[in-house]
Amino acid sequence: MLLIVAVLVRTKLGSPVIFCQERPGKNEKIFKMYKFRSMTDARDENGVLLPDEVRLTRLGRILRSTSLDELPELWNILRGDMSIVGPRPLLVKYLPLYNEEQRHRHDVRPGLTGLAQVNGRNAITWEDRFIYDVRYVSRITAWGDLKILLQTVSSVMRREGISSGTSATMEEFQGTGDEMRCLNK
Repeated sequence: MLLIVAVLVRTKLGSPVIFCQERPGKNEKIFKMYKFRSMTDARDENGVLLPDEVRLTRLGRILRSTSLDELPELWNILRGDMSIVGPRPLLVKYLPLYNEEQRHRHDVRPGLTGLAQVNGRNAITWEDRFIYDVRYVSRITAWGDLKILLQTVSSVMRREGISSGTSATMEEFQGTGDEMRCLNK
């Protein structure tokens, strides 16, 4: 499957086939996360990247809706940077925006899938995402991970929560202050 997707990306988008980006992992240690490329590098007349929804290609939408764009993250799992289940690794630039509670998402390795992904993925609010992430970290069990894996398969098959409203990607995280709902729901 990896080879088929790589050939499709190379044919439709050219090189590079793999998108690489620094992300914070366990204990906020920075690592390089790999994904299949799903967008063009199209820029405006000033050299600024066009919005994600403009750059996201038809193939990219398919790869994202089926989560096939995330297959290269298996390399991150093999390297020990990521786990199969855990909070999804977010952007490095968000690190200074986390409150003390949200920062606990980095007490474990980030995952290919997680509790937030099976409870709405990109269609939930940032506040809810962090609640699910911190809840996962505080209640890790093998049974819980198995349930998340099974729910992930179901969510991907139904293509639930792929995008946030009209945007191709989730809105930028702006910080939430110190207000968070109770994590013991």
